[in-house]
Order: sequence, then C-alpha cells, then structure tokens
Amino acid sequence: MPSNYYFLRQLAPALTRQLAGYRVATCFSQEKDELAVGLTNGGAEFWLKITLAAAGTLLALPESFQRARQNSLDLLPGLLGQEVAAVNAWPQDRVLELGFRSGARLVLKLYSTRPNAIFHPADPTAPAELFHPRYLADAELRPADHAEPLAPPAPAADPAKAYPGLGDLGRAYLRTLGYDPAPLSTKQTLVQQVVEELENPAAFFIIRLAHRTRLSLLPVGEIETELPAADPIGALRYFAPRLLNRQAYETELRQLQQALEKRAGEAEAAAQHVRQRLHTLENTAGYRQTADLIMAHLTQIPVGATQVEVEDFYQPGQRRVIKLKPTETPQRTAQNLYRKAKNQQRETQELAARAERRETDAFRALELLDELAALPADELRPLRQWRKQRGLDAATVARAAAAELPFKVFEDSGFTILVGRNAVNNDLLTQRYAHKDDLWLHAKDVTGSHVIIRQRPGQSVPAPVLERAAQLAAWYSRRQNDSLCPVTYTPKKYVRKPRGAKPGQVAVEREKVLLVVPANPFERD
Repeated sequence: MPSNYYFLRQLAPALTRQLAGYRVATCFSQEKDELAVGLTNGGAEFWLKITLAAAGTLLALPESFQRARQNSLDLLPGLLGQEVAAVNAWPQDRVLELGFRSGARLVLKLYSTRPNAIFHPADPTAPAELFHPRYLADAELRPADHAEPLAPPAPAADPAKAYPGLGDLGRAYLRTLGYDPAPLSTKQTLVQQVVEELENPAAFFIIRLAHRTRLSLLPVGEIETELPAADPIGALRYFAPRLLNRQAYETELRQLQQALEKRAGEAEAAAQHVRQRLHTLENTAGYRQTADLIMAHLTQIPVGATQVEVEDFYQPGQRRVIKLKPTETPQRTAQNLYRKAKNQQRETQELAARAERRETDAFRALELLDELAALPADELRPLRQWRKQRGLDAATVARAAAAELPFKVFEDSGFTILVGRNAVNNDLLTQRYAHKDDLWLHAKDVTGSHVIIRQRPGQSVPAPVLERAAQLAAWYSRRQNDSLCPVTYTPKKYVRKPRGAKPGQVAVEREKVLLVVPANPFERD
C-alpha cells in the first residue's frame, strides 16, 4: 500500500515537514527502472529511491545511499538545485508531487503498470523531462478535476466503487466486515467507516496477504508488525528493506527449489538411460561369446567366407549365424572381438558406476529439497549460509553437472561444448539437455554427433570457439577423414524432431554453414 492514495495522503505532509529547506543535490539511476534523488539542507541528507517498473513500484526512503562508481547515469538535470516547498498527494490517485519554490514540480506516477517520474520546469513553455521517455502522454498528466471530499454518484450495488483509492486491501478489509452479502444501506455505512479509518489510521501494519508482504493502513490479513501512525516516514523505512529482503529470499528459494528439482529429474533420467544401456549390453551376445564361437569352430569356416552358421553352446540347442570379413582370417576377427570385449567390459563397469552415482545424485537432491523446506521461513541469511554449506552456489553446481553429463564434454574459453555419443544419445542431448538459445552444430548431409555450445548470458559465441566446435562436429561424423567438411549450425530453438523420426534425426531451420578441417582440437599429444 505505499503507492496507495491513502498512504500517500499520510506521507505527503510528513515529507513536507521533513524536507523544508532541502534542495536536490543529485538525481541518477544505476539500476534498471530505479531513480535515486538525493536532497540536502547543507548539514543533513535525505534520499528517495523510487522503483518505476511495470512489474511493480516501490517508494523507499533509505537513510543513506552510496552511488556506484560505474553504470550510473545522471537524469532529470533540471531538478538539480531545486528547493522543496511542499509535497502533495493527488486526490484519489497514486501520484506524489514534490513542489519547489521556483514553481517547478516533480511528479511521481506510481501506477503499477506504467509508472514514471516527470519533471516540469518552472517555465510552463519548457518541455517536461521524463524518466521513461516512451510514455510521452505523461507530460500532460494532471490531477483529477474533483476535489476532496470525493462524492461522485455511487453505483447502487457497490458503493465502494466510488472510492478507487480503497484498492485491494480496502476491499479485503470490507469483506472481513461482511460487506458482500450486506444490504445497500449497510454497505454504504461500512464504506464510510473504512474510509474514515484510512484517512485517520490507528497504526501502520506490515501484513502478509495472499503470499505477499504489504504495508497497510488497515488490520487485514496476517499482521506481522504494527507501527505508529504518527510516523509514515519511519513506517516506510521499516517496510521497504524488509520487502526487498523478502523478495530476494523468495526469488532465491524458488531458484534453489527449481534447481534441485531439475537436478533430481535429470539425474533420474540419466540413471534410467544408463541402466537401459547396461541392460542391453548384459543381455545380448557379447563380443567375447562371438569370438569364442569362432575359435571353437575354426575348422568349419571356409577361407574367404562372409558368414558361418555354428552351434551356439552358450544357448544349447540353438544355432547362430556369425558375419565374417572375407579379407580377414577368422583368427584375426576373433582377436579383434576379444579386444572389443575387453573395452565392452570396461564400459559395463563404467556404466554401472555412473548409474549408481546418478541414482545417488537424485536421492541427494530430494534430501536437499526436504532440508530446504525445513529452513526458517523468510530469512535470507540462513538460506544463503545453507546454500553455501551445501555447495549449491552457481559455479559449484555447474561444475558438478558437467562432470556427470552423459556426453563428451569440452571447455573452451569459458564455454561448454557437449558432443553426443550415438543416435539415441544425440536425441537426449538435443531434446532434453540443450537450451533453446544454445548453439547446435552437425556435419552437413552425413550421420554424426550432435554438438551443443552452451549459451552464456549476455555473451555471443566467439568465432574461434565456434570453429573448434565445428571441427568436433566434423570429427565425430562420417566426414572424419575428409580434408574439409561443411558444418551446419543454428540456435537449438530452430531444431525440431519430426513425428516418427528415427533416433538422432532432426529437422533444421535457419541454419548457417561453416567449412572446417575435421579434428579434435582438444586432444593432447
């Protein structure tokens, strides 16, 4: 309610008394949608910090304010040196006006969707200066024609509509008094009662209503703190930092919850994927079995044969067809299969270990969610301490996630490059792990790995990073041995998987092509 008319009505005379003899010393912005105005009387300073964002406005009166050395911009130059004469609240409106002895005015339009600050110079022919220049019509903003007390014709069914300044808190308070089912005469009486309470509040209340922290002139919702009505400046100074602290807490809590839920989901999906691969390896005829069958039936294999059918002693009573290379001896084929079997055994062990790690990760993330829910509510410092102790800061989380990704992972100039391992893994990379603004690469017109360059907020991918990622895409494709390879690249949001497409198959739009030499530039000699 700090931008509500009835609070501004209390605040304006208090500011008039406080700012008598003060002049504007500085006016600047160092954050988006924020205006800071510093005033001084030569011995003391007074600050107004106004957030003028479409998502919400906030008028704060910090006791001190440090201007940043960088990213700070002077605004409303005509305001400097102006001496405050009076502060007024526009009738039944969310506007606070600072009038200066020169005749100039600073109008703070605290509307929730199109807020603004407008400086009107003393010369009526001079143009107004706007904080948000896009709202040109605000230069003509004037107080409503009506004067207090407000007495327009009231709708027969809802007298509260005659007082737009009641806002949602006034309405909520009326409902607690039985307003909605009451007859018209009772409604009129209740409205007058609430208006009188707003005009002469018994106290200021910090309340919690509909999951929002509010400053109210009425005892509605869950009352957290009661402040004296004689000091609206003190009430605002108490409320604003607590609101910002709570908003920061809620934002960080939500981010943590989403990050842990995502971690649990991704870890569970990765574990399931690894278990499926492990099951496939353990339940199909392995390289070693095939090699054993070849060696056991060497005398039955003709020279130059492309295949041979033998009795499978691993599955009694069944016969098995084994494909052979006519240019290679059966012994050589068996030798190669034994080597592959050794690698497959190593892969099986690694898969089992990875599945166990990912399952542990999923369980740990769920445990952390339970711990998070048990932390003290609305307290930012314990939340940040817990986050740090659990290693949940952004850098640590990113490193841990990269270490367990089921893809080939490369780092280049601060950018993470992910490479798919096979067709199914390509789908997992592109459809599940890639963000819409990540850069997607693939060797043109041949089968190969999907390659993703992870986005970094506010940074474009440097040309050398793009080239090296393209080299990887060429290297992990059928064009690996070509002298040059064209590589397609585009933001991942332009890559889609058509209905019924095979694993790894995608449709690409708005792609560009880069010609590179196939290589893995990250391999060490």
